[in-house]
Amino acid sequence: MVADKTDLYAVLGIARDATPEVIRKAYRALAKKHHPDLNPGDAAAEETFKNIQRANDILSDPEKRRQFDAGEIDAEGNETPKQYYRQYAGAGGEQPYSSSAGFDDIGDVFADLFRERAGGAAGPGGARGNIRMRGGDARYTMEVSFLEAAAGTKKRVTMPDGNSLEITIPAGQRDAQVLRLRGKGGPGIGGGANGDAYVEVHVAPHPLFRRQGTDVHMDLPVAVYEAVLGAKVTVPTVTGKVAMTIPAGSNTGNTLRLRGKGLPGGAAGATGDQIVTLRVVLPETPDDELKTFMEKWGTDHAYDPRAGMENVT
Repeated sequence: MVADKTDLYAVLGIARDATPEVIRKAYRALAKKHHPDLNPGDAAAEETFKNIQRANDILSDPEKRRQFDAGEIDAEGNETPKQYYRQYAGAGGEQPYSSSAGFDDIGDVFADLFRERAGGAAGPGGARGNIRMRGGDARYTMEVSFLEAAAGTKKRVTMPDGNSLEITIPAGQRDAQVLRLRGKGGPGIGGGANGDAYVEVHVAPHPLFRRQGTDVHMDLPVAVYEAVLGAKVTVPTVTGKVAMTIPAGSNTGNTLRLRGKGLPGGAAGATGDQIVTLRVVLPETPDDELKTFMEKWGTDHAYDPRAGMENVT
């Protein structure tokens, strides 16, 4: 069933008392499903996407939502002409909406109202309309990879009005951070300024890297002999591979720091570090030679790695 686009709550599939979080989640889910980039050539999906964007633009703004709930603006964000109804409802007689103000019927009232908003011909009494309205804001969500967010990139996206727009993702972009593109929203009315476009950027998880502030964390598997004897190994970073020395006698859980190999955006423009946590890994199938060696070594050098745990309850 197609939702009534004049009911913004029905467009997003939410209750009228929905919280801002519920609105945000509903918008994200529907925007991803109906985005034109995912439905090329589907005019119905494009129209649905525009309705979803319009509903979110109003319901996610507390003041606009209040105005919509109160009937002060319609589903397009335009002011409703209630003052005209109130003005002419007291006229009395069989045609309470008629008046002596120069309008033959209510249709002329609306025609004049729309002309004024568009800055067109003068209304009654020679007063020329001078209403200027700022264009509506457009909202958009997009996803970038972890490495794209780390290094910065450019993405071309389709905005709600169907226009293509190139967006610059700055290096060090954070998950759910919103970019504001001034003047890239809806067109203004009567010479009013264009609205802005707000792009919420989501950073996809990476199989190796995790972000904490401007630092990048990762787990690095090391062989038993590398941990015992020490070794020089190659480690991936967000900017490429680097050589790193593992000290002799290293253990699982030990951390090493690669300075300046994290993400930009720290205090005074500083770049974070990469924190490498070592994980000692046995071979998948230990051979007899290793088993024999460990049996003798364990007998001659026995130690208890769980010492003290019995006192913890």
